Amino acid sequence: MTVEQNVLQQHSQKHQQTLLNQLREVTGTTDVQLLQQALQVSNGDLAEAVAFLTEKNAKVPQQDEATYYQTTQVGNDRYISVGSQADTNVIDLTGDDKDDLQRAIALSLEESSRAFRETGITDEEQAISRVLEASIAENKASLKRTHTEVWSDSPNPHDRKRMENCPVGLKNVGNTCWFSAVIQSLFNLLEFQRLVLYYSPPARVQDLPRNQKEHRNLPFMQELRNLFSLMVGSKRKYVDPSRAVEILKDAFKSSESQQQDVSEFTHKLLDWLEDAFQMKAEEDREGEKPKNPMVELFYGRFQAVGVLEGKKFENTEMFGQYPLQVNGFKDLHECLEAAMIEGEIESLHSSAENSAKSGQEHWFTELPPVLTFELSRFEFNQALGRPEKIHNKLEFPSMLYMDRYMDRNREITRIKREEIRRLKEQLTLLQQRLERYLSYGSGPKRFPLADVLQYAMEFASSKPVCTSPLEDIDTSAPPGGTTGQLLPALSTAEQGPSCTLPEGLSPAPTQAPSTQQRVPIHKPFTQSRLPPDLPMHPAPRHITEEELRVLEGCLHRWRSEVENDTHDLQGSISRIHRTIELMYSDKSMMQVPFRLHAVLVHEGQANAGHYWAYIYDPHQQRWMKYNDISVTKSSWEELVRDSFGGYRNASAYCLMYINDKKPFLIEEEFDKETGQMLSGLDKLPSDLKAYVKEDNGLFDKEIEEWDTLQARKAQQEKLALAAATAAAETTSPQPMSTEPSPPDSWGPQQDPEYMEQPSPTDDSKHLQEDTERAISKAAAEKQEERSPEGLLTAAIKVEYTRLLRFAQEDTALENDYRLQHVIVYFIQNQAPKKILERTLLMQFADRNLSFDERCKSIMKVARAKLDLVKPEEVNMEEYEMWHQDYRNFRETTIFLMIGLELFQKKCFVEALMYLIYSYQYNRELLVKGLYRGHNDELIGHYRRECLLKLNENAAGMFESGEELEVCNGLSIMNELVVPCIPLLLVHDTEKDLLAVEDMRNRWCSYLGQEMEPNLQEKLTDFLPKLLDCSTEIKSFHDPPKLPTYSTLELVERYGRVMASLSRVPADGR
Repeated sequence: MTVEQNVLQQHSQKHQQTLLNQLREVTGTTDVQLLQQALQVSNGDLAEAVAFLTEKNAKVPQQDEATYYQTTQVGNDRYISVGSQADTNVIDLTGDDKDDLQRAIALSLEESSRAFRETGITDEEQAISRVLEASIAENKASLKRTHTEVWSDSPNPHDRKRMENCPVGLKNVGNTCWFSAVIQSLFNLLEFQRLVLYYSPPARVQDLPRNQKEHRNLPFMQELRNLFSLMVGSKRKYVDPSRAVEILKDAFKSSESQQQDVSEFTHKLLDWLEDAFQMKAEEDREGEKPKNPMVELFYGRFQAVGVLEGKKFENTEMFGQYPLQVNGFKDLHECLEAAMIEGEIESLHSSAENSAKSGQEHWFTELPPVLTFELSRFEFNQALGRPEKIHNKLEFPSMLYMDRYMDRNREITRIKREEIRRLKEQLTLLQQRLERYLSYGSGPKRFPLADVLQYAMEFASSKPVCTSPLEDIDTSAPPGGTTGQLLPALSTAEQGPSCTLPEGLSPAPTQAPSTQQRVPIHKPFTQSRLPPDLPMHPAPRHITEEELRVLEGCLHRWRSEVENDTHDLQGSISRIHRTIELMYSDKSMMQVPFRLHAVLVHEGQANAGHYWAYIYDPHQQRWMKYNDISVTKSSWEELVRDSFGGYRNASAYCLMYINDKKPFLIEEEFDKETGQMLSGLDKLPSDLKAYVKEDNGLFDKEIEEWDTLQARKAQQEKLALAAATAAAETTSPQPMSTEPSPPDSWGPQQDPEYMEQPSPTDDSKHLQEDTERAISKAAAEKQEERSPEGLLTAAIKVEYTRLLRFAQEDTALENDYRLQHVIVYFIQNQAPKKILERTLLMQFADRNLSFDERCKSIMKVARAKLDLVKPEEVNMEEYEMWHQDYRNFRETTIFLMIGLELFQKKCFVEALMYLIYSYQYNRELLVKGLYRGHNDELIGHYRRECLLKLNENAAGMFESGEELEVCNGLSIMNELVVPCIPLLLVHDTEKDLLAVEDMRNRWCSYLGQEMEPNLQEKLTDFLPKLLDCSTEIKSFHDPPKLPTYSTLELVERYGRVMASLSRVPADGR
């Protein structure tokens, strides 16, 4: 057989098994014969095979045990298909129609080989394309879908500039978070990164590729090289992978709105890389067996050892990504143990040739340097006819020792497995015994036996009461309380207990009154009153000291015995658990360490969701979170929370481990001459270095053009401001107009401000009154001081003292003195002294103070002092910055106030933008200081509640089923809620994350419900947008235009709304 024929045969066998595995995963059918029958009937068409199996779903026969354990042909060392169950390339050894089946498979393989030789594309790829095309056509026929919205770039290139040494993110160009997660995981394998960067296409195909596969693989490799080079040396915070993604999408023939299955994509990516490197390897090693670096990096081998009806067999298989079932297992080792053993294995270890039992084991003979596990978290629900996600918790270690699964440790592992099996049997018995102690009793309610004995001891030792207080109640009287109320009273210790009868009854002199003597009297207000001498706890009526002593002794002894037995059982259980845990901890079984390199996470449901990756940085020794364009520091705790499952809808679906004894996988390169570690552009070959330099040059030019544009705008604004100020001075008595370069918003064209007004408005009157009071008080205190300059100094001191007292006062939310005067804001935020002095001088230089001679003279002195201030004495840029911050604080306050007012009126749509912008602006203020803004938890709470209310209302509209209501509900979600979700995710606070989870769960809950087809289509179209976890902020509505308020109006309205908040529950509902 020639090399070409061997390769063709391997590819044909590969595509045949891959089709079987895909069909199994899509339909949930595990019967191999039925799957093969479906493929034969459909002539390899995956879509028709799915339809065939769906129709036969109710008629599927019970799987024959003999057909379950099957093995591959001897000598077939091609790999197990990734992305499916752990079944191998198998041939039925037991069926009666074996010859017919073999002939059918041979014909199928021959046809596949012919198609592959002609086009270079396997039947597998063609089948995938047919299924995707059919799905897309069906979607377009039923509903015109809008493309998934793509997050837009910030217009400011400085926002997109890469921080020093920070990893580069990948832009989500439309449901491509799956691409980002996989590519980032592979890129951070430095050996893989080097292989891609230094790949060069074979010389013979550079001019004219031979077939369609080369036409596809070689351009993809070049785009992947370009992408990797940008991820190494780009100056951008994130780069655009569109070109590489488009080649993939073209190959899959999918639409932009089709969210690819990540395992399927990863398989295809590795196949393409393997093919591309295979062409290069064959050219480099003509006449020798070529070595493919992709195979050596990602593929390993295992040996299948089995028994079928007493006949033993052994086969060697090649595998890539190893599939593991999640359902029913608590950790990764349990998954691996189940995957390595199928069926009953007792006969494997015995020499009995006539055993009817069947089973097989897998033993790794060679592990790849990069060991990837696929966690099967999706299963097909036959009843509902759709896939569902498994959210069960599955733990996995950061260091995985694979010794127990190696073929060379086969005998040792079998002994240890047998010991573990025996220990688990003991453990089950001990746990059953312990359960009898901890859940004692024969009824539905059971209690720990030790507690039962303790309660009995407490009852026995309670103070005895000789006579029951209810003893004399007539038990024959009808219900309803018609008997008289008996109030027991103890006379003296000698007399013993006696009873006081109700009014109108005469007690018998020597005996207890009989029931015939009583006259039923109803006393509604005393009938239910407890007797005053009724003990607080139940107690024995008659017990002697001797009885009590014997009983207490017995109960105490029994309780001690029970506690000792319980303690012994718990100790034995703990020891067995510990023994099982340490079973493989000896050094001989810790020689094959694999360290966790990357965890790929999926959040959402089976048919919609978002992907991201956690990747370990061995040089910084920390975990990093790669979420599209966002690359952030993370931790093992965050990884556990998002990856183990069982908490929220997020869980790991792929684990990538690397051999810890092969450091070349993650080692950096060093310069051979200088010994310095290579970084940035130095890591790239010359062609890619030029490519990255060109892109960086374009980005530098973009930054330069932006800076030039902003400088020009600033200059124009400054000139316009100066012209407006000059015009205002000539047309009206502008207060404080001696200021050489007043802040932007102080011109007459601006809204009413906190410091000055062009005319005596309510705001300026309020400020003037404060100023005049300060002048009057200073004049009264300094009667000997008559000079205007002395009065100005004294008045400024009086005003500053008053404002300082406000700044130091601890007040409620509704009394925020910062809104009353800018100086209070400045004092609380420790503004420089020069800023405070100039601001106070500006207040006393107001021309509106000139109503009397004293104020007029003080105003003139203040203006003269402002004129004398030299530019170097006060930093005007800093001065303007402080006043701009205060203007921003007032704007934030107005956003918050209006948002809260609308929220309280239940106008949630209108309130949202006010609350969103108040939160964003407030955070920008708080970055500069604690007292620069408002309580961010308060604003965050109402922002979160508003989104939850909108989500609840929109979901209610969707549930109504009416077309108009459904459209309005989805419009609210698409236009308001979905664009705001990244704002909740970006800071990763627990309450915001839970709110997002609640919103998503509400909509995901509809997946399991029956609804009209048009509603189902709308839901399927909407969910990917809702479940997208990208934290890139998408541009949404502009900020609402704010009305103008005087200081008095703002203080009053803000105080009113804040006071109303204190009267509602903490949750805001």
